[in-house]
Amino acid sequence: MQKYIPNRKCVGCQEVKPKNQLLRIAKNDRGVFIDEKQRLPGRGAYLCKKAECLHLAKKKKGLERSLKVTIPKEFYDLLDKFFAENYKN
Repeated sequence: MQKYIPNRKCVGCQEVKPKNQLLRIAKNDRGVFIDEKQRLPGRGAYLCKKAECLHLAKKKKGLERSLKVTIPKEFYDLLDKFFAENYKN
């Protein structure tokens, strides 16, 4: 019997994919964080591991809508750097 893997929607491209194929961005009372291990408490939003999805989410304000918070430019810069270092697409 296979283990159940939940699906989540990317806030950039709006595609539904298995949760373990997406990157989670978490928001809690301390701020907004990149949650690689998907274990941080708080509200989460998911992105495909492609730079195009990050740019779509930034353009459409998908992260801001999903997390219900204003995302600072510095966090988007951190995400750009994270994607460049970890996901070579």
